[in-house]
Amino acid sequence: MRRTVPVVAGVAVAALALAACSSSGSSSASSSPSASTSASSSSSSSGAYQVAVLLPDSKSSVRWETYDRPMLSAAFKAAGVTYNIVNAEGSASTQLTQAEQAITAGAKVILLVNLDSGSGAAIEQKAAAAGVQTIDYDRLTLGGSAKVYVSFNNVKVGELQGQGLVACITKLGYKHPLVAELNGSPTDNNATLFAQGYNSVLNPLYANGTYLKGPNQSVPNWDNQQGAVIFQQMLTAHPNIQAVASANDGLGGAVLSVLQKAGLAGKVPFTGQDATVSGMQNILLGYQCGSVYKPIKLEANAAAAAAIALLKNTAPMTNGTVTDTTAHRQVQAVLETPTWVTTANMEQTVVADGFDTAAQICVGAVAAKCTQYGIK
Repeated sequence: MRRTVPVVAGVAVAALALAACSSSGSSSASSSPSASTSASSSSSSSGAYQVAVLLPDSKSSVRWETYDRPMLSAAFKAAGVTYNIVNAEGSASTQLTQAEQAITAGAKVILLVNLDSGSGAAIEQKAAAAGVQTIDYDRLTLGGSAKVYVSFNNVKVGELQGQGLVACITKLGYKHPLVAELNGSPTDNNATLFAQGYNSVLNPLYANGTYLKGPNQSVPNWDNQQGAVIFQQMLTAHPNIQAVASANDGLGGAVLSVLQKAGLAGKVPFTGQDATVSGMQNILLGYQCGSVYKPIKLEANAAAAAAIALLKNTAPMTNGTVTDTTAHRQVQAVLETPTWVTTANMEQTVVADGFDTAAQICVGAVAAKCTQYGIK
């Protein structure tokens, strides 16, 4: 993955500066995220809108409804762009129908988080045939035709996880630990990039005998319940597992549920990402090594700025490219920078940014840990 220029810090400003592109001029305030994730958040009462956002589900990660929906709504509202946000709830056929409805409603840009590259590419092909431009949001659609990709440096995300796991193992003093890997969905290109990142850290340690490579399995659709079943099978077959590279906080929570039943919570470190409230709590309680914080507000603002540029028929500002290995093309990209969060910097990162608040994190048994680590 090649980065061509530094991250554009002013992307949110760009979104505001381009607000005048709203063709309707009648964008109203967006509604709050619906309690029902299948419902839509829309700024248009007439049924017509400029940008459609297609979210994938609410099961793989809490981020889509808890963070992305309200932050995208805020970004489009600030830019004066009419929009509609819907969630496919894990159904590729539903997401295709939602895309068709967006095209019929007159959307000029579709912001897509695909469920898999095959169905995502089909949506982008249908959009292109109708003259609708597409943006890949967070997940690259292999074989697709998106004008731009907005995400984080996902190989770096995995590298941070690998480095964090090594730090945990070192702190616990384990010698030649057996390390399991619980990867994300095999149909999500991001999961491949995350694994590429943490394996770039772990593979040399496997090769020289410092660590022992344990079971390695992907979790279909990022399903946390299935992740728990898979990890239970891993632990049953390999009861001497001493560390787990788990691809996000949800799968980390699945690992923890199994470890708690086995009386191993706190003895087998694991990783995560998305900086969820539960992830922060697990870090403070000493169960989870850390979590990758991806400031979704930056990603949402960058996506809004890219959509606005496309509405104006101008090229979005980008800071790198990624390779679509299926279509054999370079895709212009905005790649934001992730951060590894532990007890040492939680207050200065996710809490200071208001991503997760102390009131959300510091409840029950976690309250004392918050006091200990200065979370306030």
